Amino acid sequence: MSEPYDLVIIGGGPGGYNCAIRAGQLGLKVACIEKRATLGGTCLNVGCIPSKALLHASQSYEEVSTALPAMGVVCKDLSLDLGAMMKAKDETVDGLTKGIAFLFKKNKVTHIEGTGRIAGPGSVEVSDAKNKKSTLSTKNIVIATGSEVTPLPGIEIDEKRIVSSTGALSLSSVPKSMVVIGAGVIGLELGSVWRRLGAKVSVVEYLPRILPGADGEVAKQATRAFKKQGIDFHLGMKVTGVEKLKSKLKLSMEPAAGGDAAQLEADVVLVCIGRRPITQGLGLEEAGVTIDTRGFIETDHWKTGAANIWAIGDCTTGPMLAHKAEEEGTACAEAIAGKAAHVNYDVIPGVVYTAPEIAWVGRTEEELKDAGIAFKKGAFPFSANARARANHQSTGFVKVLADATTDEILGVHMLGPNVSEMIGEAALAMEFRAASEDIARTCHAHPTLSEALRQAAMGVEGWTMQM
Repeated sequence: MSEPYDLVIIGGGPGGYNCAIRAGQLGLKVACIEKRATLGGTCLNVGCIPSKALLHASQSYEEVSTALPAMGVVCKDLSLDLGAMMKAKDETVDGLTKGIAFLFKKNKVTHIEGTGRIAGPGSVEVSDAKNKKSTLSTKNIVIATGSEVTPLPGIEIDEKRIVSSTGALSLSSVPKSMVVIGAGVIGLELGSVWRRLGAKVSVVEYLPRILPGADGEVAKQATRAFKKQGIDFHLGMKVTGVEKLKSKLKLSMEPAAGGDAAQLEADVVLVCIGRRPITQGLGLEEAGVTIDTRGFIETDHWKTGAANIWAIGDCTTGPMLAHKAEEEGTACAEAIAGKAAHVNYDVIPGVVYTAPEIAWVGRTEEELKDAGIAFKKGAFPFSANARARANHQSTGFVKVLADATTDEILGVHMLGPNVSEMIGEAALAMEFRAASEDIARTCHAHPTLSEALRQAAMGVEGWTMQM
């Protein structure tokens, strides 16, 4: 048994490593257990970061061939070096994982490679790669084990022809055709990567629309934009199987509401139907930690039902987002250190890094209507934004929803260029409970894309000014 730690964290992803670093900054003795050889979890190793590297590279490739010639920039003999693109992605991941390791050392956090499980009150057992076991003694335990790909019953993922998001980040060649099962964030992003690089992409979705968590108007316009880019959508369809043929895959599907079956052929099938929490094999039940029917750990301000055991990130309820886990990790460390801690779950932005990008924060129109909340709306198209027009990136719009009585901003929804960066202004305004008029009367530099947000805020009271 080691000397007691103040805190042992199981999981080194965005929630776990931020919790560890913040706890170290607050003077706690901390250990973080991670089963991978590198820190950063799914997000950094096989999720957010490598996917964004490929999204950026593939968008640059497509822009050179399609968008830039219209602006007088012509590149002859354009070619794709997929190996170099993958190498650049891997170098980005490597640099960032090393950066977390440096921060651990700087803040005196002990990094332990292995698999952790709760062995009893204040006790965590660690198994290394050779199954050699050791035990850590600690005052507090934080579960930050994250999530994993949800499998589709009857379809075996081999990460070569039938792939998850992990396999889709490391294909050795561009497939001629790809079918994406699931029209959520991950499916649309990775489908976009391979379409830009030359694959014929089809998306099959059980629901009658894409992006079920997004505002309906945004999802509708995004669907039109993706169709113009060449993505085929089969909405309201249930996948019933994937047959492996010698040179092709044959996907069978049928209408979710009933009807005639149909088939699609593809070189690669990408399964992206969501993620599920990793909570099995951790000794949670024996420790008195309650898990709901979907496998999520039940918490109250990150506390579980067991004394001195906490849980954060994807293994708890709420949006499965790295930045949500980061917020919880920081707040949890502060709570353990005896400080005031808070996470505003009403102001957690969501982003889809396609082109055009999609971003939102707060409530959708549908949610406000269902809740019976009276609201006003202002909207502004990027086609009327000078910077977007100059950049030849005028698809999309910005929408601001505000309380009909108080004018407090209740939701902001964006479809367009660089909105992943613009949504931060809306989130900051909502954190301070700003009115739409506060944004409308804040001077924005001209010409900028962010003016579209100001114009949409002006539109709440009907005084939008074009261009």
